[in-house]
Amino acid sequence: MSSREAVLRRIRQATADLPKDPVSVPRSYLRHAPAVVPGDRSAAVALLVERLTEYGAEVRRSAEADLPAAVAGALAAAGSAVVPAGLPDAWLARWSGVVRRDAPPLTHAELDATDAVLTTCAAAVAESGTLVLDGGPGQGRRAPTLLPDLHVCVVRGAQVHSAMPEAIGRLAPARPLTWISGPSATADIEMIRVRGVHGPRRLTVLLVP
Repeated sequence: MSSREAVLRRIRQATADLPKDPVSVPRSYLRHAPAVVPGDRSAAVALLVERLTEYGAEVRRSAEADLPAAVAGALAAAGSAVVPAGLPDAWLARWSGVVRRDAPPLTHAELDATDAVLTTCAAAVAESGTLVLDGGPGQGRRAPTLLPDLHVCVVRGAQVHSAMPEAIGRLAPARPLTWISGPSATADIEMIRVRGVHGPRRLTVLLVP
């Protein structure tokens, strides 16, 4: 008898008296943030802003019509930016930097030499201050959102959900989901917080009602 067969045999013996029918998973858990009334979008947005600010992200509110100016302001210190397919060209009308399209895909060296990346998102989770990207229009592939120093993300109020269970139901699990909770940071080494280790050092969120 091989080691694998011996292990499987011991597992079967240990679980022989367990029910063979599928176990029912309870679904009665809280699906919204405790401090937010279900359906209260403004409260969810306020909680998202609070969490993002705690993480060190910058949040700027902007009307839809003012997005070109808001984007230009967020990218003011950036000389170049990666812009994924599907992001409206009109948003860049007020910005004079170099636009780098990721088609064909830019190399890691080219991405690392780019100052910023501008994207939309698929959803946002207020309770954890998390932005979710799924590679859809205006979001692109994962690498361009990890290597530039600045990530500017446009988030609409309708995309903000108060808690994770609310957001999960709106996301397609087969898509490449990227979860971003504030600027990249770690305190693994000597408990010293360092930004920009696993992704952009700066995160600016343009929040559109």
